Amino acid sequence: MSNYRILLFYKYISIPDAEALAAQHLQYCKDLGIKGRILIAEEGINGTLSGTLEQTEDYIAEMHRNPLFSDLVFKIDESEDHAFKKLFVRYKQELVTLRYPIKLDPNTDGGERLAPKEFHEYLQRDDVLVLDGRSGYEFDLGHFRNAINPEVDSFREFPSWIQENLAEHKEKTILTYCTGGIRCEMLTSVLRDQGFKDVYQLDGGIVTYGKDPEVQGKGFDGNCYVFDERVSVRINQTDEHIIVGECHHCGQPTDKYINCADDTCHLQHLCCDDCEKAHNSYCSSECESNDKVLVNEA
Repeated sequence: MSNYRILLFYKYISIPDAEALAAQHLQYCKDLGIKGRILIAEEGINGTLSGTLEQTEDYIAEMHRNPLFSDLVFKIDESEDHAFKKLFVRYKQELVTLRYPIKLDPNTDGGERLAPKEFHEYLQRDDVLVLDGRSGYEFDLGHFRNAINPEVDSFREFPSWIQENLAEHKEKTILTYCTGGIRCEMLTSVLRDQGFKDVYQLDGGIVTYGKDPEVQGKGFDGNCYVFDERVSVRINQTDEHIIVGECHHCGQPTDKYINCADDTCHLQHLCCDDCEKAHNSYCSSECESNDKVLVNEA
């Protein structure tokens, strides 16, 4: 049995004096001894954290005692150790940075939520568009089969990307998905605001889809990028699981992300074991040369 657990959670709900709550929550988390990243805004909360079984149970119980979060849903993974090195609790203006010209409320504006089984059934249809609601580097590691890769670097690029690439498909059925669900709450709100009628989101995101005992992650190729020390987790639990990530250097299949060894770069890139050794963990010969120059000048 694992000694630690990882919690992933979010909720869009109006929070009075969110900045004060963020300060109080930071102190509570410090006293509890958990680690992770938690964002609090007037529009809600979004977090992922790690701790011992006792610490995470205490955290869940404490959150559920708060009327604002009494029904907060936690996605739970077992772990052998902390999945984070530090604790980060901060107030933000938006849980997901969008900078949209009007205020959207995912609870009323978002697309219909589909349970994993329903989502899988929709994936079998030929008349749907499947839109990945994440960044390009997340898509490169793993994605639903036949999904559209928006190739965006940040979430705030989605509104203009939708206008430029999907405007002619407003009568189509659109399926969206992301890691835990929070980005698609807002993404489907944007789609509906821009005139798309038949819009759906995967309830609970990819991680929930992979844990469903009936679906077992079917149709998801590669691994899912996660924002903790694990970096990559398997979703498809069936025999059809494949690796779709390609090594930055040689193009061979890999599901391993590393950071460039050059301190002025630190580009996170997919890299197979052989190339990691051959290139000394650098993403390019330029970075390796640059690092050598800096060492010689020191």
